[in-house]
Amino acid sequence: MPTRSSYTEGTPNWVDLQTTDVDAAKAFYGAIFGWTFDDRPVPDGGVYSIAMVGDDGVAAIAPQSPVLIEHKVPPMWNTYIAVDDADAAAAKVAGAGGQVLMEPFDVEGAGRMAFAADPTGAAVGLWQASGHIGATLVNEPNALTWNELTTNDLAAALPFYEAVVGLVAKDVPMGEESYKMLFVGEDFVGGATTPQMESVPNHWHVWFAVSDADASAAAAVAGGGTVVVGPLDMPIGRVATVQDPQGAYFSIIAMKPPE
Repeated sequence: MPTRSSYTEGTPNWVDLQTTDVDAAKAFYGAIFGWTFDDRPVPDGGVYSIAMVGDDGVAAIAPQSPVLIEHKVPPMWNTYIAVDDADAAAAKVAGAGGQVLMEPFDVEGAGRMAFAADPTGAAVGLWQASGHIGATLVNEPNALTWNELTTNDLAAALPFYEAVVGLVAKDVPMGEESYKMLFVGEDFVGGATTPQMESVPNHWHVWFAVSDADASAAAAVAGGGTVVVGPLDMPIGRVATVQDPQGAYFSIIAMKPPE
């Protein structure tokens, strides 16, 4: 269902990039995905830039907070998970072994949110929608298509998400191996895996759909980015992982046509 008007609790529903150079990031991602931007002022004087595919908001780019810069936290893509009640979800975090990083607060006209870290340190947003439901277009070229928990301790992390937002992990065959899919009811809404390299921190990894993985990877390199993995063929499509010029990582996938 590419067009969305709502999200069930537990479903990843939004991503944003917090970066040290918003203008450069907008130029970089705009060249890869063809995004235009709806720049929205925020109370601290900055701008929250909504990435648009046509009339649909698919992601956002925002300035990294001074606190993160001071602590030398690299630019990164953040995943947000839909919740019915941000306060109630945040109240479950500590009991599930996590830590509330930002207590629930209102985003005027858009919703209410909190930020939490799971027991392995991966950070995630909890988003209670009002005016902003999250991405209104997904699973189409140049839009968000997958959110993947990447952690070195799945046994510690997965029960946290089930307790806080109702995500249930199940092993699903993928090629010759199995993969942990994250389900809300009968619907799979994300995945979980261990890092492919030791240096990768625990985090929620963001995947965008593209029409041509090789062309998109080439556009990333032309824009000053680095292709870290691929492009290579996987059972579900052709993929690549990219680091943008400011240091944030993301992946792209050109889905294999259904047989």
